[in-house]
Amino acid sequence: MPWPSKRLGSTTSSVVRISGKADSEGVLIRVGVAIRERRQQLGMSQEALADAARLDRSHMGKVERGERNVTVLNLVRIAVALRSSLSDLIQSSDL
Repeated sequence: MPWPSKRLGSTTSSVVRISGKADSEGVLIRVGVAIRERRQQLGMSQEALADAARLDRSHMGKVERGERNVTVLNLVRIAVALRSSLSDLIQSSDL
């Protein structure tokens, strides 16, 4: 699947920035839905998940809604808080 991207700097630059606004395939939304579904299966509130993952509650809400391009480190924190592996979390998002 091609990733939407926005080039930074000169046209010869190989640095690519991927933002949530450029997520035309809905990857961030699918990951957010997978996180929300797993959280709800565990009977956790969004606030409890945010606390367990050491993230701000409002940021967690934005992640679940697909509004944030969440980092790998934060995805790992979320997966651990959900008692899941990162690979299971990604796989359940149908990626």
